[in-house]
Amino acid sequence: MNKIILMGRLTRDPEVKYTQSNEPLAIAKYSLAVNRRFKKDGEQDADFINCVAFGKNGEFAEKWFKKGQQVAVVGHLQSGSYEKDGIKRYTTDVIIEEQHFAESKGLSNKVDEPVNKKVEDKGWVQVDEFDDDEIPF
Repeated sequence: MNKIILMGRLTRDPEVKYTQSNEPLAIAKYSLAVNRRFKKDGEQDADFINCVAFGKNGEFAEKWFKKGQQVAVVGHLQSGSYEKDGIKRYTTDVIIEEQHFAESKGLSNKVDEPVNKKVEDKGWVQVDEFDDDEIPF
């Protein structure tokens, strides 16, 4: 059985190319930063996994995925090799079968916006602005 399930953040916007055929096929390539289970010296370490999505999955990635977004993917591992400048190089990619958003839209694209902006616009006060002694309930 060859099945991979990953959740991580996109390290860059997907790079999409289309085949030169009668019915062009989208091929999206992106990399996921996937946190390792255990921390090294108190700091989180990550693996950077190359992913390839074909067809509709590739078009979806092109339209909706952006750098920094957290996504979950299901696929299978595929290894290969090629020769460049006389040097044999090896590749390992996850071929995407399913891909999903793994966080709400508001969290992924509003990093720089204050969390309580919507509350302030309505004249309300964010509760965390009070000291514990001042909270009215």
